[in-house]
Amino acid sequence: MTKDKGILIRNIYYMLSYTFRVLKLSNYDEMASEKFEHIQDLFAAILAKGIARQLKQGLYKEYVSHYDNLSVLRGKLDIHGTIHHKLQRKQRLSCEYDELSENNVFNQILKTTSVILIQQPSLNVKRRKALKKVMLHFNRVDMIEPTCIKWNILQFQKNNQSYKMLINICYFVLDGLLLSTDKGKYKMATFLDDQQMSRLFEKFVLEYYRYHYPRLRAAASQIAWNIDAGAADFLPVMQTDIVLKSRNKVLIIDTKYYAHTMQVQNRYGSRTFHSNNLYQIFTYVKNQDIGNTGNVAGMLLYARTEETIVPDSDFIMSGNKISVKTLDLNTAFGDIAGQLDHIATSYFGDVEKKEA
Repeated sequence: MTKDKGILIRNIYYMLSYTFRVLKLSNYDEMASEKFEHIQDLFAAILAKGIARQLKQGLYKEYVSHYDNLSVLRGKLDIHGTIHHKLQRKQRLSCEYDELSENNVFNQILKTTSVILIQQPSLNVKRRKALKKVMLHFNRVDMIEPTCIKWNILQFQKNNQSYKMLINICYFVLDGLLLSTDKGKYKMATFLDDQQMSRLFEKFVLEYYRYHYPRLRAAASQIAWNIDAGAADFLPVMQTDIVLKSRNKVLIIDTKYYAHTMQVQNRYGSRTFHSNNLYQIFTYVKNQDIGNTGNVAGMLLYARTEETIVPDSDFIMSGNKISVKTLDLNTAFGDIAGQLDHIATSYFGDVEKKEA
């Protein structure tokens, strides 16, 4: 299997490489030319490379609290425990102390994800061997129950910044690919779920424009409500996916990753654009274009599906251009880049592109 729900698996690697810039490093380059039969093969290859690179730098360590009965004082003395030993005529001190340890949640996530991948029957033998090799250095690291991982409270700082991409790959595997358990073993889906692909699709498009078109100042920014009177305290936040700006022109792009790019309008099966998406992008555009200049445009950019109807429309609504387009991810990556380049040049003209 070389596709993940209609996307070439190699293209998922390219999307990840823009989302996590560390994948642009030379020791990952060979993956761009490799063939991956399953999505877990891709993730296993990235983890094996990334963990091997991390081992050269040293595994991240954190201070972990220990409680032990020792012959000499270490750390803080536990009075109650020590008195108990004295009553039993034991020459021991109850101590509580902190010790730098690699057995922390970050390394536990890496080990758990790697072991689960190793256990998958469909995993390529080469990937399995590579993961087993790096796992030899994790003998002092415990496994962790995937459902107990609190992803939202993980904090990255200077000493563990190099883990950020690896932990995100683990999140893709543990949160999106695990289906169920059978006799204590995890089963894995062969594709990513739509929610994860939606986030990856959005981040990829944003980072592509950030890297290749720095003059367009790509950002995921908020738009303020253009209200004439009243307080905006209870109005919802307008958070865009991508905003491109050049001089006095603005293009707001809202990415969508759906199983169906069109909605069924009635019982006769007639199809239309998703109404909520159109309302959303129109609202963004009109509130951004405070002066009604017409220099703000909006685009709904769908990941192309295998449906026969492919949205490709442009409208002028109340003086602003609104477009509905698709991006074909089931093609060579050079063609994907060409599609994104065309979006930029068709609206902003001959804008300079920074090559990789």
